[in-house]
Amino acid sequence: MRDTHIVVLGGGPAGCGAAYQLRRTRKARVTLLERGCSLGGNAGSFNWGNQWLDYGSHRLHHAVDPEILTDIRQMLGEDFRDRERHGRIRLRGQWLHFPIQTVDLLRRLDKRFAFGMAADMLKRRFARANEGDTFASVLLANLGPTMCQNFYFPYARKLWGRDPEVLSGIQARKRVSAGSFGKLLKRLIKPPGGGHFYYMRKGYGQISTAYADSARALGADILTGWGASRIEPAKESGFKWTVSATRNGETREIHAHHVWSTIPITVLAKMMTPAAPQRVLEAAQQIDFRAMVLVYLQLPVDRFTSTDAHYFPEANVRVTRLSEPKNYFGLSEPGGTTVLCGEYPCAIGDELWSASDDDLAAIMLLDMETAGIPAPKAPLDVHVRRLGQAYPIYVNGYEKPFGVLDDWAASQPNLLVYGRQGLFAHDNTHHALYMAYCAVDSLRDGRFDVGQWAKHRQAFASHVVED
Repeated sequence: MRDTHIVVLGGGPAGCGAAYQLRRTRKARVTLLERGCSLGGNAGSFNWGNQWLDYGSHRLHHAVDPEILTDIRQMLGEDFRDRERHGRIRLRGQWLHFPIQTVDLLRRLDKRFAFGMAADMLKRRFARANEGDTFASVLLANLGPTMCQNFYFPYARKLWGRDPEVLSGIQARKRVSAGSFGKLLKRLIKPPGGGHFYYMRKGYGQISTAYADSARALGADILTGWGASRIEPAKESGFKWTVSATRNGETREIHAHHVWSTIPITVLAKMMTPAAPQRVLEAAQQIDFRAMVLVYLQLPVDRFTSTDAHYFPEANVRVTRLSEPKNYFGLSEPGGTTVLCGEYPCAIGDELWSASDDDLAAIMLLDMETAGIPAPKAPLDVHVRRLGQAYPIYVNGYEKPFGVLDDWAASQPNLLVYGRQGLFAHDNTHHALYMAYCAVDSLRDGRFDVGQWAKHRQAFASHVVED
């Protein structure tokens, strides 16, 4: 049915990717609703200080599906580059190259750490520990206390705001790609992608805008500034759903055969009319996202360092990652200034979330000084962005309330939930795009093949985050 109309909720990579693929395959008419004024969501970009900046540190990893990579290359042309990584991790007061290199690890870290790692490896080889089902137990069983206590556990407390013992083991399996000594050694010898990544001239958000532009050229209706406010059974015959969208007090109704949602499933459940069952609404209150404050400092220097991203697992600073966007594409412009982005995980309404721009700048400058990389000169300006839903938090037992939400969504006719926010998945952009392509693959003659989608969902479950 080429007259099939699909309303896509959310203009991140998953939404824009589906809009493009639906139009390219001529499977459906598309209306995409993005509440914000720009596309990309948490993977978007914006211009400040005469530079394109991302919402934190983002890279397109070499694990991207070949078909998707070919499409992106064709869309971006010379705005797309293969770049070598130059990251660093601050561990036990020393800077290590990231991805970690064997020689660097042995040369820079103290003997106590090296002996501890060696002892943990021997214990792991001769006495297999019970993994259990928490983040802490899974990593302790597979990596031992030395790496866990010095790196993964303090980083987890900062990143998710929870003790490792209350986080689910699923978080460890999905988030820690080097979750065993065997995998860790492989990464030391040969890092994923050979220590390379793909990046875009106008920031990471150029992926989403390129997909949206290509979708528009093929007839998709991409509406920014319009957010879905209500979804209800269709009022017109021949359609399944009516989506009410609002912008600046104006409301319009859009009739659709299918609704594909990439927005948080917790938000989706609350906009349904008639209301979702009480057990579904209660489940939506039991899963949570980690918020993030992003602090951007403009410095009056051509370049701060040659490093693209600095990682800070240690507890003596509050920042988790510091990136220099100029270095991601290898730009020399603008001359005389550069911007640093500091990432501060937090909870909505807490001290960090509520701090003023000047206070956040002071915190970031102090963190840099504590870490031994002080700002060479006073900042010219500061800019702050806040993300309410940066990372899903997998506390023990989270899969039960999420399962209630997931089962409810699957029971709604012609309603598809996918993408990082929709599936409460700590995934990369290449995973979100893969979901979008799989969704389109599952649409056959205007009908959604739930069996085919179930097979794709099994593949999604094996996704592991690339750092």
